[in-house]
Amino acid sequence: MRLMRRPYWIPDHASPYDFPPLDQALDHPDGLLAIGGDLTPSRIMVAYRQGIFPWYSEDQPILWWSPSQRLVLFPEHLKVSRSLRKTIRKRKFTLTLDQHFVEVIQQCAAVPRHDQAGTWITDDLANAYCQLHEYGFAHSVEVWDHEELVGGLYGVVLGKVFFGESMFSRISDASKIAFSHLVWQLQRWQFELIDCQIYTDYLVSFGAVEIPRKQYRQLLNQLCVNPGYTGVWQFEEPIETLWPYE
Repeated sequence: MRLMRRPYWIPDHASPYDFPPLDQALDHPDGLLAIGGDLTPSRIMVAYRQGIFPWYSEDQPILWWSPSQRLVLFPEHLKVSRSLRKTIRKRKFTLTLDQHFVEVIQQCAAVPRHDQAGTWITDDLANAYCQLHEYGFAHSVEVWDHEELVGGLYGVVLGKVFFGESMFSRISDASKIAFSHLVWQLQRWQFELIDCQIYTDYLVSFGAVEIPRKQYRQLLNQLCVNPGYTGVWQFEEPIETLWPYE
C-alpha cells in the first residue's frame, strides 16, 4: 500500500530556519509544505527567502506553502490595459507609499471578495506584517480619492524582490492603479522580480507568468543576496513622471 505523504509539523520553539526542503511539498493540496511554528519576523523572512509563504484561515493552524508553479511578474513585462491607461490619464487619484500600512492591511482583510467567503488575513497574521513594516521590510501603497482611502496593497521586500501579499479596491480600478504605479516605481529602484504567489486571471492580465518552483528558488538565490530598497518608502518624484504612456 502506498503511504500518503504528510506535511512537516514544525515543533514548538523550533528555530526560524526549521523548514523542510521544498521538494517535500505536497502535490495535493499543491504546495503545502509545513504546519505550525510561529509568525515571528525571523521565521517569516526566512520563509520568503526560501520560497515559502504563510496562508491559512482563522480556524486552522499556521500553514506554510511553496506551490509547484509560482506566479511572478518581471517588472519590465508589466502590461497596462487601454482602459486602465485612460483612467490613469484622468489623474483623479492621489497615491502614497507607507503612509497608512495598518489601515491598508485592515482593508485587505475586510473588503469582501467574490471568490472567497472570509479572509485569510487573521489578526495574528496582520500583527506579524505590521511588525515587519515597523522593521522596514513590509510596505504599502495607498490610493486616495480626496481624503478617502479607496484602494491599496501591501507586501514584503527582500533584496531585489517584492513579495506581494494582498490588495483591495473600494472603487473600480483602485487596486490596479496601486499595482501599476508600484511596479513603475520598483523598476526605477531596479527591482527584478515581483512574487504574485498563485495564479489569478487578474494578475496574469498585468503580464504575470507561472514558473516552476525550482526556477523560482534559483531566482531568489540570485536576487536576495544584495540589499534592496529598505526603510520607509516614498515616491521619489512626482507620480506623473512614473507614467510611461504620455
